[in-house]
Amino acid sequence: KPTHVIHLAAMVGGLFKNIRYNLDFWRRNIHINDNVLHSAYETGVQKVVSCLSTCIFPDKTTYPINESMIHNGPPHSSNFGYSYAKRMIDIQNRGYFEQHGCRFTAVIPTNVFGPHDNFNIEDGHVLPGLIHKVYLAKQTGSPLTIWGTGKPRRQFIYSLDLARLFLWVLREYEEVEPIILSVGEEDEVSIREAAEAIVEAMDFRGELVFDTTKADGQFKKTASNAKLRQYLPSFQFTPFRQAVKETCAWFNTNYSSARK
Repeated sequence: KPTHVIHLAAMVGGLFKNIRYNLDFWRRNIHINDNVLHSAYETGVQKVVSCLSTCIFPDKTTYPINESMIHNGPPHSSNFGYSYAKRMIDIQNRGYFEQHGCRFTAVIPTNVFGPHDNFNIEDGHVLPGLIHKVYLAKQTGSPLTIWGTGKPRRQFIYSLDLARLFLWVLREYEEVEPIILSVGEEDEVSIREAAEAIVEAMDFRGELVFDTTKADGQFKKTASNAKLRQYLPSFQFTPFRQAVKETCAWFNTNYSSARK
């Protein structure tokens, strides 16, 4: 008889896995979400906090994006299956509140990274994939090849910061409407800058090569954290380079057992 649920279960993957399996991403995530939310309702759970993603926002939009813009147009075509499935959590939360008074809500983190991530190069997200690539390039003495131009921009949130914010949402945040959990717009970095931070943290001395035959995906998804700042004006995020350094150190120490 759980009273509170943090719903993180999902079929997830990086850009290229999404492009290949949009239908699978849609079906599996719709089933997962309906099972979790309806089971929570049936067993009398007081609060559910589900995890959405910034990729749910419309592809054609103005920036920065905020919580009111989720349903304003279709998402990027590269991951429409995952994006629409995640959007539907917001619809279900509203439905459970209107029909049954349930306090189910959702958070929208920007790109999450940190220790215990999925460091798979083919299917993982961009930062852990790059960390693994730098590790291997360093071992073999080969150049570091980065897929795409390196120009797309992202806001990255350290998993330990996100965990602290999740607990705040669970205990204090009373709205059914979602809330974006993110560093500020000024902390957005390019993929090239992210790769350079990893190169520095891993002390990689080799060449950087950008494979421009590979897709870049969405150029940017700049999100506003104004709503979060209204609630928590003094919340301190871990600086990006420090968080990268800690994540790389964890990966180096735990390479044999890390998900990859």
